[in-house]
Amino acid sequence: MGNPNSGKTTLFNALTGLHQKISNLPGTTIEHKTGQFNHEGIRFQVTDLPGTYSLYPKGEDELITVNFLLEPRQPKIDLIVFVADASNLTRNLLLYSQVSDLGYPIMIALNMNDVAAAKGIHIDVEELSKQLGVFVYPINARNEIGLEPLLQAISKTNQATQSIFFETENKTDSGFFVHYRLFLIQKIQEFKLGHKGYDQSIAEETTSRYKKIDALVHQCMRKEESKDKHYTQKIDKVLLHPIYGFLVFYATLFLLFQLIFKVADYPMNWIEMGFTMLAEYVASVLPNNAFASLICDGLIPGIGGVIVFLPQIILLFMMIAILEDSGYMTRVSFITDRLMRKFGLNGKSVVPLIGGMACAIPSIMATRTIDNKKDRLITMLVTPLMSCSARLPVYTLLLGLLFIDNQSDWIDLRGIILLGLYLMGFIVALIFAFIFKLVLKQKEKSFFVLELPDYKWPRWKNILYTIKSKSGDFVFNAGKIIVIVSIVLWFMASYGPNKAFNSIHQKYEHYQGADKAQRIKSEELEASYAGILGKTIEPAIKPLGYDWKIGIALITSFAAREVFVGTIATIYSVGNTEDETQLTQVLKQQKRQNLKPLYDTPTILSLLVFYAFAMQCISTLAVTYRETRQLKWPIIQFVYMSGFAWIMSALVYNLF
Repeated sequence: MGNPNSGKTTLFNALTGLHQKISNLPGTTIEHKTGQFNHEGIRFQVTDLPGTYSLYPKGEDELITVNFLLEPRQPKIDLIVFVADASNLTRNLLLYSQVSDLGYPIMIALNMNDVAAAKGIHIDVEELSKQLGVFVYPINARNEIGLEPLLQAISKTNQATQSIFFETENKTDSGFFVHYRLFLIQKIQEFKLGHKGYDQSIAEETTSRYKKIDALVHQCMRKEESKDKHYTQKIDKVLLHPIYGFLVFYATLFLLFQLIFKVADYPMNWIEMGFTMLAEYVASVLPNNAFASLICDGLIPGIGGVIVFLPQIILLFMMIAILEDSGYMTRVSFITDRLMRKFGLNGKSVVPLIGGMACAIPSIMATRTIDNKKDRLITMLVTPLMSCSARLPVYTLLLGLLFIDNQSDWIDLRGIILLGLYLMGFIVALIFAFIFKLVLKQKEKSFFVLELPDYKWPRWKNILYTIKSKSGDFVFNAGKIIVIVSIVLWFMASYGPNKAFNSIHQKYEHYQGADKAQRIKSEELEASYAGILGKTIEPAIKPLGYDWKIGIALITSFAAREVFVGTIATIYSVGNTEDETQLTQVLKQQKRQNLKPLYDTPTILSLLVFYAFAMQCISTLAVTYRETRQLKWPIIQFVYMSGFAWIMSALVYNLF
């Protein structure tokens, strides 16, 4: 355990090889994680606790750590490895002093010594160990330096010591540990009851601890005066500027969405060609029967329709990981805090909101770092309005229809519209946050305290793992849903009431036109079970410009938004004999009953708006319920987002 951003999870990964998410911003670990490792024939179980600055919690993430230490039903704790940031020793020792006074065997892994040296900070490790009465091991968890001596010490847990830090009259009394534990339990109960105001006893105790810490650090640390300002301060003059900071942020987003289209176009075309060739090959080797139709018209188009967007997903996750790992994302929280407060949020809300660009589920869990309960609840309710990576395939398909032959060599118009969709989601999130601010009544004051970490070069090993992990989740989690949905859709689109299908075949029994097969297949699709389902909901979506086929895709999207593309690909592959034609070209050829194009500009814009605002993710609703423990909040989330999406889509369609 240790302070946020001290390198706990980096050390945890180095020991266990589990590769949990690591970022250069506080609050990355939001629930305790457990792993194992073997050393010299001994098996160890290691737990990584969320970072906290003190054992007096101000948020849900810190409460997880304190509960773990105080909960009698937890597994026995043999040893605490306290990870301390050598460049912020005084602040780190406050938490250490509290943990040591709980009576657990403890040792210190003194991390980030390279960062401390760059700041001119030099620590006498032997003197620090002597003053604290515990073993101190200097390490660099990031580069896995100094881990072997630490492992040897962990293997011999008798080297860890129990050491009372805080000076009291009964220092030698073993009852001190019990006394301090009871004191903490009392403060935890007060926190749970909502008493978060100024506490005289905590303030006095913290002040007394810092007096001792300051004297101790003075004896074992020296700091050289640096003539040049640290490069972090120089960069922050621009990035934290009230005007230039926002300009850099917008420029970063603009570059991100240009890259998503410009760079990803080539591998996307290759993947699309590969799936087309695969479908043609499978069709050529399999007999012309229902099974071949399932594979060629159902599974391959459905899965290929989502896999083709993997390059864009990879680029999105890579850029977000770089921004987090470099320390820039925390600066975004800082510069936006004043703006966010006007809408009922605070600067810490920005990290979940921007994280929502990747996925709303971990972002809602990340709201645990927000101390104020009202701010946290509002952030959870509006985070799904941020366009997540699951929406990206939908946006790309629709924007491809909108700008199919209208591209510039330098600026991609699709990237500009995509940036607009993300900004639109952010603006609407602020609007609804302001509404919730007015509706939800709570008197608790909101404070914004945030540590700005030093800038660091991104750890490419960590970024590559993030890309692998997130992309794998996207492919396999979406893939499971898509396989199931594709099979169900193929069956529903290929079969229907026998009476209806027999009537169609009788209708075209004497028809000799070249398009006979296409006509029969098209009418069979409309008479199929899928067609019946689509026709049932068509009156509700007709004001948005959608027909029954789009309606089917809207329904399946509730499993996961990206299923929209696989559904559309499956439906039109089943209903179209020219399977090798690109999906965008097939959609462009679709007509309404009045022979006007179905996927015209008003319909495409309406769909873009609908998918920007609608709640179409069951998993997000589930995690909102888990975090709030009240069913009414996911219901409110679903109703307000879906209702707003319907209203805005109808407005856009009818305006255009």
